[in-house]
Amino acid sequence: MSASSFDLRSLGASQPASWRVSADHADLVRPLRSAKPAPVMAQPKPITIDLARTAMIVVDMQNDFCHADGWLASIGVDVMPARKPIASLNAFLPQLRAARVPIIWLKWAARPDRMNLSPALLHVYNGSGRGVGLGDPLPKTGSRVLTEGSWSAQIVDELHQEASDIHVAKHRMSGFWDTPLDSILRNLDVKTLLFSGVNADQCVLHTLADANFLGYDTILVEDCAATTSPDFCWQAALYNIKQIFGFVAPSTGFEIHEAPEA
Repeated sequence: MSASSFDLRSLGASQPASWRVSADHADLVRPLRSAKPAPVMAQPKPITIDLARTAMIVVDMQNDFCHADGWLASIGVDVMPARKPIASLNAFLPQLRAARVPIIWLKWAARPDRMNLSPALLHVYNGSGRGVGLGDPLPKTGSRVLTEGSWSAQIVDELHQEASDIHVAKHRMSGFWDTPLDSILRNLDVKTLLFSGVNADQCVLHTLADANFLGYDTILVEDCAATTSPDFCWQAALYNIKQIFGFVAPSTGFEIHEAPEA
């Protein structure tokens, strides 16, 4: 083996998924990471997760869903329930970051020309086709509904974001369809997903269910999620997550310790 074989450089988007390469050698052995077990007081039973292979997904905490000048409020929906997760997220996300758990902001951001939106999606909240739907300008602000680069698609100002956080755009109820989310998670070597955001019975649940189908462990962080739907929709979402998809736990039920400096 030549001397350059030992002059290896890391090659990969993240340390867990990287190779080490030189001009005449490639080391495909991924770096080993020690497990970071964390007990969680979950339902239907207590669990232990590995924080070293966990990510937090925050779904759709955007102006159009959570702001008084956003899309849902403009069509008469009470958005106050959608704002309930803000305080819990602001308390919980710093704990996760301190433990080096990746934070992924999953949000609607459709193409301005709407070429990635089907008629079925354009029909949502605009059943007559004459109202304000995806991609249309809001009457009050002129911002285009859930469109990439618009105020409507931005995360609400009250939620603190860090430069190290990851942002993933979606244009379906599930964040896994036609997005890079699965590729990003695999590069991070993530096996367990924490879910939060709105609406718990719609985009949160469908993304969580698809994660379960793909083989990820799934946990809904109950006080960090909410819905503007009737209460029976919330209860049904909780029932189905606990019954078939995974677990439900409050943010205060996680025993998280700050990760040591690398």
